[in-house]
Amino acid sequence: MLCYLFAYIDRVNVSFAKMSMAKDLQFSDSVYGFGASIFFIGYFFLEVPSNLILDRVGARLWLSRIMISWGAISCATLFVQGETSFYILRFLLGVAEAGFFPGIIYFLTIWYPSKLRGRIMAALICAIPISGLIGGPVSGWLLDALHQVGGLTGWQWLFLVEGFPSILLGIACLFVLRDTPEQAEWLSPADRMRLRQIKAEEFPEVPGHSFRHALTSPSLWKLTFVYFSLGAGFLGIAFWMPTLLKEAGAGSNTSIGLLSAIPHLFSIVVIMAAGWSSDRFRERRLHLVVPILVGALGIVLAVKSGGDLHRVLVGLTLGVAGISTAVATFWTLPGLVLGPQALAGGLALINSALALGGFAAPFAIGWLRDHVVDGGSVALHSLAGILVLGAAMVLTFRSGAVNR
Repeated sequence: MLCYLFAYIDRVNVSFAKMSMAKDLQFSDSVYGFGASIFFIGYFFLEVPSNLILDRVGARLWLSRIMISWGAISCATLFVQGETSFYILRFLLGVAEAGFFPGIIYFLTIWYPSKLRGRIMAALICAIPISGLIGGPVSGWLLDALHQVGGLTGWQWLFLVEGFPSILLGIACLFVLRDTPEQAEWLSPADRMRLRQIKAEEFPEVPGHSFRHALTSPSLWKLTFVYFSLGAGFLGIAFWMPTLLKEAGAGSNTSIGLLSAIPHLFSIVVIMAAGWSSDRFRERRLHLVVPILVGALGIVLAVKSGGDLHRVLVGLTLGVAGISTAVATFWTLPGLVLGPQALAGGLALINSALALGGFAAPFAIGWLRDHVVDGGSVALHSLAGILVLGAAMVLTFRSGAVNR
């Protein structure tokens, strides 16, 4: 969870840097939106190849490589001088991080049985709101407190300070992680045997097809669309939340950082409660559909706030909590409907849909804000509509196939 926490901080800290970076470098909303989004182009094209390499060389080595490289590129973002260098470094950051999240999901699927997976995935996804809970206030403070210290602006310090821990964690993973339970010297022989038996019992529940065969599976493509909707909704909020709070009158960068932590704090409680409930009742569909609809409602409420800060904050809180909870529940499904041979590539393909949503949503919001009257409202209403379509797609899965 700690590794994914820093992955998410390094992915979206540009949303806080934008508040002073855009002024220093004369970036329009369209330039910022495209720079935030181009991360996902590199992420998209390298996602499946990266996870197929992970399947060959093992999670320990490949996840460590990913963390070290993205941490270095995140730190290097302090050298941005204009639009071109901004676009290049954001693209390279996406290339470096490709495969990390589905790699973690694959790793956890190997280690944990399905009956525990709801809580395990909930704990992992809690890294997202925790990153906001910590990263928001820290980012706001860095922008204000370290501005012009050592000749660097606040946003330059932000990228340096928040990127370096990922390099250290990547090095640590080389020594701590084990690819499979069989390699874990801290487990007794009996524990290792029991874990092997559990996995042998679980995977025959679904056909073991190759990744190529899985591409013909309707279930894989339905999961991919659902995750596209979640990615568009969540990342559309994440990359524009500080700006929305600032425009609603939140005040200083530090104040914006503190206010942005509130939706994430609420999300942690909801995610863990939903994860426990999903495992307790062995029910996945409604535990996914209801949070998606709550997230869509939150986005609409933020749009309809009339610029009132309190209403914007309530809407953003519902949006972030609903979509974050849906993401946690969502990741219990692939292991139930995809065969073991298709799992690594299937997880990567599904997560690639997040890249498409992550590219489309932030860029569309920025472009519409610059070129269309009330364009921000149009974009956010569209995100809510996409989420509703995602919820409808979830209902096409048979309850017996996913409620386990």
